[in-house]
Amino acid sequence: MGMVVLVTGVARRLGARFADEIRRRPGVDLVVGVDVQPPRQPLAEPDGPAAAYRFHQLDLRRPAVARVIAEYQVDTVVHLSVSATGLGSTNRSSVKESNVIGTMQLLGACQKAPGVGRLVVKSTTGVYGSAPRDPAVFSERTQPKNLPGGGFAKDAVEVEGYVRGFARRRPDVAVSVLRFANIVGPGADTPLGEYFALPVLPTVLGYDPRLQFVHEDDAVEVLCRAAVAARPGTVNTGTVNVAGEGVLLLSQCARRLGRPTLPLLLPAISWMASVARQTRMVDFSPEQLRLLTHGRVVDTTLLRETFGYQPRFTTPEAFADFAAAQSAGLLPPERLTAVTDRLAALLGPEHARHTGQSGHPGPAGHPAPPTRPNRPRS
Repeated sequence: MGMVVLVTGVARRLGARFADEIRRRPGVDLVVGVDVQPPRQPLAEPDGPAAAYRFHQLDLRRPAVARVIAEYQVDTVVHLSVSATGLGSTNRSSVKESNVIGTMQLLGACQKAPGVGRLVVKSTTGVYGSAPRDPAVFSERTQPKNLPGGGFAKDAVEVEGYVRGFARRRPDVAVSVLRFANIVGPGADTPLGEYFALPVLPTVLGYDPRLQFVHEDDAVEVLCRAAVAARPGTVNTGTVNVAGEGVLLLSQCARRLGRPTLPLLLPAISWMASVARQTRMVDFSPEQLRLLTHGRVVDTTLLRETFGYQPRFTTPEAFADFAAAQSAGLLPPERLTAVTDRLAALLGPEHARHTGQSGHPGPAGHPAPPTRPNRPRS
């Protein structure tokens, strides 16, 4: 019998895309999707051979998931429901319960299921935090100087802790924790995407953070490789950063979108973010504000070594695909980009390497420049 894959979070775009793709992989016989709400759109009928698909509407905070795992004799679990926002609820406590308590219930069910042999968990590079004295590049072994104090990133830190405990109790299960950079694409539905959709982008005065993105196509492919095609002979692939090569400054993102920026002092933008959350205009969380102040860049060497995968989209290419699907900004992005590219050419390749404008990685595949352009300017 082939693989039976349980996928959580199939009501969201990434979960639905993964469930659709994993059905088409050789060796998969059945895909079972679970979520607290039914998907907005049913899975498309495959063009060729594909595994069967079943959906169960359930809340991971309840023990019902254990019954589903036992009923279908699930051997692979892909946990994608850890998210920054809730389905049908913007209450922070409900989102935290869904992320943390839901993961605890799922891991408890997996621990009691002897047939489960592989666990894949979607996490975030937000677990590294964003602080002024952070290293230029975070590797999977880097200990953050300041752990996230709240929000989705703190949920992810707690989730990873429970996953490590599960791995110790069930050493026979291959465990992969995938720390994704901000996922973008034509249909990406993330809080950062909501921020970039604003007609004017508020920024922190004196800061121009370095950002990294991963295209949703690459995210789906890495998830599939973690679930099906992990390197033979390994038990735990462990924790792996997932991001497109290269970096973009926030100012470059704004120019590519044709959005003007509104630089504000940090107290003013913090107040504005609080108002935006209260009015539900955009989910401008404190952790996102720190990211848009200090930035964050991660090393992806382990991604290539563990899964043998080089993301098809670099960070600039992934963001360009995202920007192409956005509504037209107030400023013509083509002209702005052309002007800045000409200025970068006049300044020489060293400037392009320092700012990440070229989109190519630095030495040894690392995207980070040797200096931090997101420090306050004098």
